[in-house]
Amino acid sequence: MDYENITKIYNGYAHLYDFLFSAFFHPRQKAAIADLELPPGSKVLDVGVGTGLTLPLYPNHCEVTGIDISTDMLRQAKKKVDKLKLTHVELMEMDACDIEFNDNTFDYVIATHIITVVPEPFKVIDEMKRVAKPDGKLVIVNHFTSSNPVIARMENFCDPLFRKVGWRTDMSYEEMVETSNLEVYKTDQVTRMDLWKIVHANNNNKVTATNV
Repeated sequence: MDYENITKIYNGYAHLYDFLFSAFFHPRQKAAIADLELPPGSKVLDVGVGTGLTLPLYPNHCEVTGIDISTDMLRQAKKKVDKLKLTHVELMEMDACDIEFNDNTFDYVIATHIITVVPEPFKVIDEMKRVAKPDGKLVIVNHFTSSNPVIARMENFCDPLFRKVGWRTDMSYEEMVETSNLEVYKTDQVTRMDLWKIVHANNNNKVTATNV
């Protein structure tokens, strides 16, 4: 999957995204953000904010920035911001593999359902670490290949179909953690059999520079 195709896919069904996926994705997003108990004054970066399903979940005592590469998805997110008067939220068109913020900027960096959408998932995680403060927290919500061999074979069989609608199914949790050198302190699942994990990690990328 390349950026051109991904952008085309998500621009194509931006106006239907909430109808198709909100009931499925929203419970994990809600659980992930609620668990953080975000303190007043927190600076939060929502990577791959899409149509803004997460935005109403953030308390208004935080400063939230949502970024996405899809103009049409951001247009839907902007409608939510305006309708709900989310004055603590700013939206920006931006590539998650090249986040245009200084090092050590955010207290929390959150990516829900995007790591296996982008062409370079580990670069995205590196960027999340870079822009997080040294004591910052990372949250990743994503599908990972099942450890059950039967389910894994089904996922592998369906992978070409899923790629046509914008994501892949061939990344394991262990691969993500090892390759990204994530310092995970907790994982959750909405249900015991859920193939999606909510991954909480400390930022172990102690960047000292102040500029990108």
